[in-house]
Amino acid sequence: MARNRQQDNCPRVETSRRRVLATAALAPILAGTTTPAHALSTRTTTEARSGLVRPVPTALSDWSGVADALGRSGDLKRKVMYHTGLPRRDLLVVSRGVRVEPALALGSHVSFVRYDDGSALVMGDVVVTEHELQQFTDALHENGIQQTAIHKHLLSQSPDVWWIHIHGHGHDPVVLARGLRAAFDRTGTPPPLPSPPPQPVDLDTAGIDAALGVNGATDGGIYKCIFVRRETITDGDLVLPPGLGSTSSFNFQPLGGGRAAISGDCAMIADEVQDVLVALRRAGADLVELHNHGLRDEPRLFFTHFWVVGDGVRLARALRTTVDATNVVPAAV
Repeated sequence: MARNRQQDNCPRVETSRRRVLATAALAPILAGTTTPAHALSTRTTTEARSGLVRPVPTALSDWSGVADALGRSGDLKRKVMYHTGLPRRDLLVVSRGVRVEPALALGSHVSFVRYDDGSALVMGDVVVTEHELQQFTDALHENGIQQTAIHKHLLSQSPDVWWIHIHGHGHDPVVLARGLRAAFDRTGTPPPLPSPPPQPVDLDTAGIDAALGVNGATDGGIYKCIFVRRETITDGDLVLPPGLGSTSSFNFQPLGGGRAAISGDCAMIADEVQDVLVALRRAGADLVELHNHGLRDEPRLFFTHFWVVGDGVRLARALRTTVDATNVVPAAV
């Protein structure tokens, strides 16, 4: 009987032990001897850090070797990002009864940046089919390129499509570009086509701009409204140019009569996430994903993809609350 009582007391002893340890851990806090949380966060903000590595301006000609390695030309954004779009024009994707145009949610893209320490960074978001996913992954691994997210942008899509965020850092951007080319060659990503001249879209774009507080732009028949975080975002010690891996986007695909299918993505810090999710649902949007794009970003960013169909201006007004809930500004055109 004594032995049984001893065994019965084991859980109580362990519970007491845990309480003692927890109390010991909390004692400094209860005594008021720790640094306040807001003071700690102030000390560790990006703006207060030293030893950061910053991007340097480049010219389009500086990236000719990367363009040759990728087999595709790109453009220069904000004088520091060499950007290459690789839309999946080969895929016929349907989501919730809507045929998805490549510029709405099927636009693979990669961006290269040079830094003042002589290194180069590439980050991007790549569209692959479920059949392509594992072989694309293997090619990235074989070439030392990291995956930082595997997720979806759409609900109930056919065929099944995935989005892969990639990250590479080294001293030779051409080597990184060759590794990416090897991965893309294991997918059906088509060769580039000349960019068609911008065409008007069947939407009240002025009304959308006024509702969201932004000047949008047309891209591949899609009206896009882009915002960037106000904070300086870093990846480890690398300062990321505004908009690299940290944009909020509202993409409108015209459906006729002023209606649109909207595929969107909101960039948030942790304290903003719940307000944005609530705002999206109140706007009638369906939530698709909540995830991270990077592994070492600071401040830590979260992203939520959403989908909604309806009158473009009315939805833009409803979605304005998600913009106001985050620390963003319209992206420079």
